[in-house]
Amino acid sequence: MNDVLIDVKDLHVEFDVRAGIVKAVDGLDLTIRRGQTVGVIGESGCGKSVTARAILRMVPKPGKVTSGQVMYYRKAKKGKKHLKDEVLDITQLPPDGEIIRQIRGGEIGMIFQEPMSSLTPVYTAGTHINEALSLHRLIPLQKVGDQMAEAITTYRTVTKDEAREIAIDMLRKVGIPKPTERVDSYPHQLSGGQRQRVMIAIALSCEPEMLIADEPTTALDVSIEAQILDVMRDLQRTANMAIMFITHNLGVVAEMAEEMVVMYMGKQVERAKTVDLFYDPKHPYTQALLKSIPKVGKRSNERLATIEGMVPDPFHLPTGCVFHPRCPMFMPGKCDKITPTYKQIGENHWASCLLYEDV
Repeated sequence: MNDVLIDVKDLHVEFDVRAGIVKAVDGLDLTIRRGQTVGVIGESGCGKSVTARAILRMVPKPGKVTSGQVMYYRKAKKGKKHLKDEVLDITQLPPDGEIIRQIRGGEIGMIFQEPMSSLTPVYTAGTHINEALSLHRLIPLQKVGDQMAEAITTYRTVTKDEAREIAIDMLRKVGIPKPTERVDSYPHQLSGGQRQRVMIAIALSCEPEMLIADEPTTALDVSIEAQILDVMRDLQRTANMAIMFITHNLGVVAEMAEEMVVMYMGKQVERAKTVDLFYDPKHPYTQALLKSIPKVGKRSNERLATIEGMVPDPFHLPTGCVFHPRCPMFMPGKCDKITPTYKQIGENHWASCLLYEDV
């Protein structure tokens, strides 16, 4: 467990609303190691973003974590406020407490899905970045007359001038033109793609241990997208940063992620190494997702493959396997009666399907 950063165990997140209870995350198990990129894919509403918010203790009301654990293996690091290694269950931390405020943004950064609603309209881009830096970024102080790195014992917060220079540098790294001018721009003065890049700059400015990227390149053109992905990979290599990459873009996640998790209706239905998942998918839902990818350069009059049916009503989930009403391999009397278990079916390969159980 020395390289484990986040270990999610049997996580359940529910929303108790007037129409009933929605199980947004239903028994999720997820392990993310230091320096690893884990891709999370699935249709809208399958629980990807709620899982990310649960890791940061940010599930919006009336949602709440009803059971499970999010174990964070926290290591002491120069320039961070904690001084010793410790293991924390994030679900047990007060959502507005000092410890989670140190973790949120400083040690685990997040790129939110909708940049316009994430940026405060009365603050400039630079002010947004400066706030994160003043809260979480520390500068080492060196003893007078001692040039050895081991002599660094104390830290100070960044000054306004230092924060501004770091902010300009981050805006330049994420590809915003004229960063010395844009640092003083308000959100309404930026395009949608620029606002998204400001959010990325905020998340990366404090050099977090882990980055949760929720659709980080949705509003960007392909050239800027490639630049952002390069910035994330560079920081991952230099700081051993882990990434939880949530996306609908299977091409991007294939390039970025070492492992992939497929979610459907709050459950993980498959997890495997990225290569294994693309070349040998086991779950029918994963197979259907991959068949829907357009083929570049292939001349054909065939229509794109689709997944039959609709995502079920979250207040009235089907019995048995939740995917069985849309599954091309549906087994009557089995898939609609028996709930499959999430089990290992191969080396580094897990799936939740009755095709791999003795039924």
